[in-house]
Parts: sequence; C-alpha cells; structure tokens
Amino acid sequence: MNTEFDPQAPKHIVRRDFIRQLAAAGTAAWMTGQPRLVRGAALQHPEAKADACILLWMAGGMAAPETFDPKRYVPFEKGLEVSKMLSTFPAIDTAVDGVKICEGLENIAQVMDRGTLIRSAIQPDLGSILHSRHQYHWHTGYVPPQTVACPHIGSWMAKVLGPRNAVMPAFVNIGQRLEGVGESEELKAFTTAGFFGSEYGPMNLPYPEEAATSVRPPKGMDANRFASRDKLFRKLVDQSPQRDYMSDHQQQSLIRSMDNAYRLLSSKEREAFDITLEPKESYAKYDTGRFGRGCLLARRLVEAGVRFVEVTTEYVPFFQWDTHKDGHTTVDGLHKEMDLPIATLVKDLEERGLLDRTLIIIASEFSRDAIMEGKPGSNANDQATFKVEKLEEMKHYGLHRHFTAGTSVMMFGGGVKKGTVYGETADERPLVATKNPVSVMDLHATIMTAMGISPKTEYLIEGRPFYVTEDGKGKAVTDIFA
Repeated sequence: MNTEFDPQAPKHIVRRDFIRQLAAAGTAAWMTGQPRLVRGAALQHPEAKADACILLWMAGGMAAPETFDPKRYVPFEKGLEVSKMLSTFPAIDTAVDGVKICEGLENIAQVMDRGTLIRSAIQPDLGSILHSRHQYHWHTGYVPPQTVACPHIGSWMAKVLGPRNAVMPAFVNIGQRLEGVGESEELKAFTTAGFFGSEYGPMNLPYPEEAATSVRPPKGMDANRFASRDKLFRKLVDQSPQRDYMSDHQQQSLIRSMDNAYRLLSSKEREAFDITLEPKESYAKYDTGRFGRGCLLARRLVEAGVRFVEVTTEYVPFFQWDTHKDGHTTVDGLHKEMDLPIATLVKDLEERGLLDRTLIIIASEFSRDAIMEGKPGSNANDQATFKVEKLEEMKHYGLHRHFTAGTSVMMFGGGVKKGTVYGETADERPLVATKNPVSVMDLHATIMTAMGISPKTEYLIEGRPFYVTEDGKGKAVTDIFA
C-alpha cells in the first residue's frame, strides 16, 4: 500500500514515506543536466507590475477567523460548547469602510487601504494533512512527492528574472532553521532551487540579527588568507566523492553560487545585512521578535536590490501558528509579534517610493477550525491535541484543527488594488470559500503575473516539460490588479 495518500495510515508512517520519497527526488536533482527554456523569446510574458517580492510566511497554519477573516466572536467561558466557537478575537474596524479584521492587528488595520485581501484561498487535503506537505505544495506549486526536485517560487523568480543587483543574492530566506528542528528534512526539500541549480537557491539566514556575520570574512582573516581559503575550498568541492554523482550543470552552478557569495563578501552592499545600522527609532518598530527583525532585514535587502525575500515566523511542530493547544493565547502573542512590523514594512516601503514595485504577500499553508479537520466531507485524521466537546480550560480555547476550505491571503503593493476584498467565506460553520475560490495554482499564477512571468513558463528537464504553474494551467486572478 502507498501510505502517502492513505488518510487512515498512522501519521509516523505517512511522514516516513514522505521523507523517503523527498530524499529520492533531492538526490536525483544533483544528477540532472541543464534545464532548457522552451519557446524562449517567443514566450509572451505579462508586463511586470513589481520588481521585488516579499513573502511573509505564517508557518504552521494561520487561522483566518483569528486574523483577517473574523467571524462571530465567542469569548472564553467554562462549559462553552466547542462547536459554538468561531472567532476567539473580536473584530475591529480598518482604514477601509466595511472591512474588519481581528483585534490585535490594529496597526495592520490602518494600512489595509494599501492592499487587497483575498479571503477565498483554498487548498486540497492531500490525503493526510501534514504541514510539510502543504508547505511544499504552496512554495513550489506542486503536490509532493514529485519525480524531480521542484524549485521554490523564489528560485523561479531568480532563474527567470535574474538578480536586480548583480552583487546581491536574488533569493534570501529569513527566519527558518533547517537544522535541529522537527521536520527539517521536509523543510529542506522545498527550500531549494531544485533542478535549476545552487546559484538560484536561497541564502538562508535563520537569525536576522546575525545576518551581518554571514556576509563578512571571519574575524582576523585578511584578504589574502580569505582568497587562499576560497581557492582551497573550491578544490575540495571538486575532489568530493559526491562529484561523481553531480552533473556538469550542477557542478558549475555550485561554483557560480560560490562566486556570487565571494563577490558579496567584498562589496559595500553587504551593509544592508546589518540591521544594527538602522536608526534606533526605526529599529524599535520592528523589534518585536525574530520575525519582526526579519521584516526589517527584508526591507533593507529589497532596498539594496534583492529580488525575492521570504520572512517566516518559523515552522517548528506544535510551535507558533501550529496551535494544537493554547490556541488563543499563542495567537495573541503572534499578533503582537507581527502587527507593528508588517504595518511598518508597508509604510516604510511606501515612504521610500518602493511599495508600488514591491509585492508583499502574507500567507500560510492553511487555516484552522475549532472542530473540523480538512474540509467538509474529508476523512483526514483529526490531529487536535485536546479533543473536548466543552471548554474546561483556557488551553482549549482556540482553533486547533487544520482547515483547507477557506484561507486568507493579504497582498500589498505590486500593482494590486488598494482597499479591496476579493472572495468570501461563509459566516457560519463550515467556513468554506463561498465566492471566487482561489487555488494554490491560480494564486501562484497571480504572483508570477505580478512579477512579469507567464504562468505558462516552461523548462525541459531530462527531456520532460516542467512549468512554473502545474502543467502551465494556472490562471491569474486579474481582478485584484489595479
């Protein structure tokens, strides 16, 4: 039996099989030759509305009814039936008449007139609902496992559009540790350029406050010694036993990525990575935690010419947005961490004249519900930690189930309409998208269209076509563009 798509299989078996198949695709990526663009200049790309993209990733499942899509508010009360719990935060007014979001996001509420709120994003259940599977799907546009290592959405932009500044990396990933955390192998599987090669992969900066140390030689190392070490390292890479399993394309791509890193370390642009250079008053607005400081770093990097930046609240099982218990209390803390930095990022880019050409996206792998796993009719396993019918303790208060039938995505700048809501979800459970549902494939097509990339962009890899949106069928939601 292929447990990958068996919702009744034990979770650890599904996850183990998933890791095995991802590892096989990742290993195969090193053997692939150079991908070839199909149609080339004949491909009709849309006119770019944005030059840069910042993805603010709410890793772990951001509950729409507790953030951007408030429903009937039910305060905590001991003995309250869980089935009556919809939103655990009251709604507040925003800068857009008639549009409300949840209490705790007062600063974001004041910049809602700069963007478009999509309330009808939807995801498939994918058999067993695993965070890593859904994050892989969202970040690459493809449901895992695949027979090839799929490029991250940021790698597509790096490959097709190239760097905005030749010195700066085209793709930077901020806030996610890839070692020492749960499901790290699965996270690595989509935090990659896949078959495009290392030069289009992300520069990973788990701690934004330490980013500056990543772009300067070790303390006490002079230029000559650093050059000698670089030369020796290249020799070791070429002599590595793994070299026999790498195609010439992958080898050359790795060398070019090293060249790019070496060029950055000797450039003045590296100061963009040092957030301590930010004026104190400005720094304080972002200093709400690692995510907030990541938003500051993202702004500085986009100013310096980075093409794509992802800033994540970080995915660690049962942490942050992965609220299987203490949901309300945890989300209240997350509101405090995200609210002022996101609003400040929007206003800072606007004041610098960069917002119109920078697409900011706030998204997550799926939403959450108090009693429903997946979507109506789903037979996915219920993964809530506390399965109670009535609230007995505060830890029961919150949205603990994974919900895929109605999710919010917020976009600012990048050519999207201002002060607009697209789509809607039901007012009462089940909170499914009831108007203008947007699939992951069409959401990707929308993002790529904003960036001036055709959703039909196609590369041949190992003699087979591979598209930026699955089979090239993604349709941009053009109604959200001004």
